[in-house]
Amino acid sequence: MNQNIRQEFVRAGVVLTLVIACLTPAGAQSFAGVLTQHNDIGRTGQNLQETILTPQNVKAKTFGKVFSYSVDGQVYSQPLYVPNVSIPGQGTHNVVYVETQNDSLYAFDADGLSATALWQVSFINRSQGITPVPCGTDGNTDISCGVYPIYGINSTPVIDSSTNTMYLVTRTANNGKYYQTLHSIDITTGAEKFGGPVNISGSVPGTGAGSKKGIVYFDTLADVQRSGLLLLNGTVYIGWAGALHGWVMGYNATSLKQVAIFNTTPNAQLGGVWASGNGIAADESGNIYAAVGDALFDANTGGSDYGDSLLKFNADLSVLDYFTPNDEACRKLNDLDLGSAGPIVLPTQQGNVPNELIIAGKGGKPCDSAPVRSRIYLLNRSNLGQYNATQDQDVEEVVGSGGGYWSSSAYWQGESSAYVYSAGVNGIGGAGDHLNMFGVSDGLLSTAPAAQSTNVFPVGATPSISAHGTTDGIVWAIERQEALGVQPGDKPAILYAYDATNVATMLYNSGSMLSYGVQRDRGGCGNKFAVPTIANGRVYVGTQNELDVFGLLGSSSGPNVYLSNPCWNFPGSTLGTPVQKLIGLTNSGNATLTVSSIAITGTNAADFTQTNTCTTLVAGAKCRITVTFTASVVGPETAYVTITDNAVGSPHNVYLIGVGKN
Repeated sequence: MNQNIRQEFVRAGVVLTLVIACLTPAGAQSFAGVLTQHNDIGRTGQNLQETILTPQNVKAKTFGKVFSYSVDGQVYSQPLYVPNVSIPGQGTHNVVYVETQNDSLYAFDADGLSATALWQVSFINRSQGITPVPCGTDGNTDISCGVYPIYGINSTPVIDSSTNTMYLVTRTANNGKYYQTLHSIDITTGAEKFGGPVNISGSVPGTGAGSKKGIVYFDTLADVQRSGLLLLNGTVYIGWAGALHGWVMGYNATSLKQVAIFNTTPNAQLGGVWASGNGIAADESGNIYAAVGDALFDANTGGSDYGDSLLKFNADLSVLDYFTPNDEACRKLNDLDLGSAGPIVLPTQQGNVPNELIIAGKGGKPCDSAPVRSRIYLLNRSNLGQYNATQDQDVEEVVGSGGGYWSSSAYWQGESSAYVYSAGVNGIGGAGDHLNMFGVSDGLLSTAPAAQSTNVFPVGATPSISAHGTTDGIVWAIERQEALGVQPGDKPAILYAYDATNVATMLYNSGSMLSYGVQRDRGGCGNKFAVPTIANGRVYVGTQNELDVFGLLGSSSGPNVYLSNPCWNFPGSTLGTPVQKLIGLTNSGNATLTVSSIAITGTNAADFTQTNTCTTLVAGAKCRITVTFTASVVGPETAYVTITDNAVGSPHNVYLIGVGKN
């Protein structure tokens, strides 16, 4: 290992346990980075400039979790990566950016060369009454607990590398008032740019839900921002879903002034643009695509409501074209919205239809029949087909997962074939599905999967691709082990890797390798809709309590922290009645672990206490942490067990949620 790198770890107070075999200096890259959700504006999920990770070296003996960074809240957005960032006073770094539901933004050294964040920005101020928005506000009618227990930065931001600017949306509660705010952040310092931030507002003519005197207003509490942001030709496009309406708005990237606005259901209700967090898409001609959830559809009869439709916009958000399945009325009645997945724009294809996109939402009973499975729609971008009650005017329909998709597909062109990868569910509230690989030939999908993974994803997954052009393709996906309705869940996320030419060949999964009888590569708690980011030999996975980083392993020794519960959700308890949880800590490394402190931190730390037996642990040794929660208020409370030690990734943490009841 390079001596300068070793010294930097020592200066940071970090002892190395798992070392990357190939450390690329920050100044040696031509890779532009991962600057937007699912890697590109077409949302194909590809990084075609990955030269370090290959199907030959991604295996349990040579690849695994190499470090992690603790964060202060759940990570729902995809981590973004920028190489060669000049951080004032700290030199040049490859940087990974992470956002949390606690309205925090972190800039971490992507190679683990700093034990703490290069910088961190918090967009709240609890002492002044400014907090993230708690779910269930106003009697659980205006904002659901689809994200639990708080809403902060929910969607994936976008970065303009030409100006070193990140655009993101925060949600805050300010002494009883609610705000959604667009920020433009300098990625080198975390400072606001261009006179920002700006509070988001808007209105359109309409008589739909919440309208007043023929005007529908954007609701800063009820309208939820989930879909990844799109930066296109100097405009930032943002989508919303929620209890009232779906919206898309455009803001000038330098003035931060609103330049376009569209409501999916001005004379009705719902119609969210959410896509399970996947981004609003665009093509090479500057056309914009967004999928819409359940709502009234009447655009075919002169109306302006676009429930269960795929929309094509120009830069001003005027509808140029649309596609609506002929079973849209059934979808609306049975919550089988097309908008549960996002569109992906395919590169130019051979065949009769060169310009195509793919969209697939929920499906199955009672709307689909013979077979009772969802549909994957392949559409002609030059003529989306609009609505036809007799026969969908699409290029092709392929039978997909039984219950449809709360996830989006990915695309890759290999040396001899092109492929589309998708993982859905086989029944609402039921079993998951395999990761399926469809072949693409002459612009058409294979009518059945060419291959599928041996494992099943309980709630589906949005895969990402790493490759060196048309070679060394790897498909990456994150498994959430619990149902979407389990909030927030406390089982660890599992990272999978597959050969992109045949996903039946599993290369790696983070739950398989054991050390001292425990999972060597166990990560933080799995979140819904998580998408892995692959860059420069690393894979970045956002979880409820930390950013996990995977890469090639070296031979250096060191301690390693394994926690029996990376998160814990206490069962509901009566006010004033203590409840306890025993958490085990194992040194799964091969050198002595020294625990210097264990403390309770976080928002509601006063209602949690801990005792422990952890001091110095030889390799394989274990200790116990006993956590007690005593509720003082009704509702959820959060805190962390924060463990400071001499292992890579210190401080480590356990995310805690307790719920008080009368």
